[in-house]
Amino acid sequence: MEEKIRAKLEQAREMLQGDGGDLEIVAINGTQVQLRLTGACGCCPHATMTIKQGIERILKEEVDQNIIVEQVK
Repeated sequence: MEEKIRAKLEQAREMLQGDGGDLEIVAINGTQVQLRLTGACGCCPHATMTIKQGIERILKEEVDQNIIVEQVK
């Protein structure tokens, strides 16, 4: 499952990089994923929405419905 999560996160990175941001994988423990948004996304007021309604939603739909993504600062 970790490989699938990493592959989807790489796709998300490409989208974020297009907007001047990026993401860093802090940890993946089973269905718990910890990410740090960097660049323009790191200080964006919509960062939590990007994590929950963007990245987490995609991972739940395409990898496992039990995945929880947390933002680490």
